[in-house]
Amino acid sequence: MEVGGTATPGLRVVDLWVAGRRLTVDDNAAYVPSLSYYMQMDAQRVRRRELPACPFPGREPGEIFRLLHADETGFRQQFWLMHWSEILDNVSTYAYLDDDLTIIFEFWRETHPTPEDLGRVFVTRIPPDRFVAIIEEATALLATEIAG
Repeated sequence: MEVGGTATPGLRVVDLWVAGRRLTVDDNAAYVPSLSYYMQMDAQRVRRRELPACPFPGREPGEIFRLLHADETGFRQQFWLMHWSEILDNVSTYAYLDDDLTIIFEFWRETHPTPEDLGRVFVTRIPPDRFVAIIEEATALLATEIAG
């Protein structure tokens, strides 16, 4: 995570990266209090291991993403992660927890800077405790930036 300059009080430029991809390509001006709140909520879910296991064992992450994304019953909502603010409204994300936290995501907006990324499903796996530590470090840094 990179924290940049001040846009207006309470807003900060925040860039989020997952799996080597910058997620905040269309909008990176975040209202820090709400961003930090939602980040901490997800960190708590992961810390308490409240995310479900892989919904479709034995299937490839891209297929899992497509099956979850096509769901219209509300089943997929339990796999939502990183729905933190409007800075991430150009990407659809799901996650599940087995030994590692697996995050699967896809850019859907045509304004994404690399056309080859549009419609491509990305996958990253991270130890849950490492994810929590990163989020806690990032929210602490954001709090320091606001206070300073």
